[in-house]
Amino acid sequence: MTFSTYLREGERVGLRPFRLADGPEFTARVHESRDLHRPWLAPPATIEEYEPYAARLTEGEGRAGFLVCERETGAIAGFVNVNNIVRGAFQCGALGYGAFAHAAGRGLLREALGLVLAHAFAPEAGDGLGLHRLEANVQPGNTASVALVRGAGFRLEGLSPDFLYVDGAWRDHERWAITAEMRVRDGAHRTG
Repeated sequence: MTFSTYLREGERVGLRPFRLADGPEFTARVHESRDLHRPWLAPPATIEEYEPYAARLTEGEGRAGFLVCERETGAIAGFVNVNNIVRGAFQCGALGYGAFAHAAGRGLLREALGLVLAHAFAPEAGDGLGLHRLEANVQPGNTASVALVRGAGFRLEGLSPDFLYVDGAWRDHERWAITAEMRVRDGAHRTG
């Protein structure tokens, strides 16, 4: 089943915006994925949490949220969000992402991240975000997330101690980043 609402499509996944109607499936996937996500992230687990979360990702210019869906079934496999978009001379955003347990380890989020990078760096005139730089802040012990950004061509830029409050504590995060020029130079633009 292919959805005409996909913003970008890969071989196995498509990206589409969040919808309020996705709340039941999204929150069910969050419950199934508790062990996978802890202590790394805490996506909205109830409809009451999901609705304002989805609204923030679809309204305004400071964020862009993408559901990662399996093209074959349309099932939600994960999400990739570009948060804190700053325009002007900066043209940067911060990534947040997660795979759901049924999709973990299958390479679906890796494919989706490539699609998000292509969309984020595409010119606004071409329906992209027109960004120059994306950052991903990753807890050092989250080896799957570190492998994901490293594999997508991000470079490690440093450590931010006590950076984000996650799972009841202020956590250190490694700061990974990629620019549009890095993707072109490394040939990554061909994969996304």
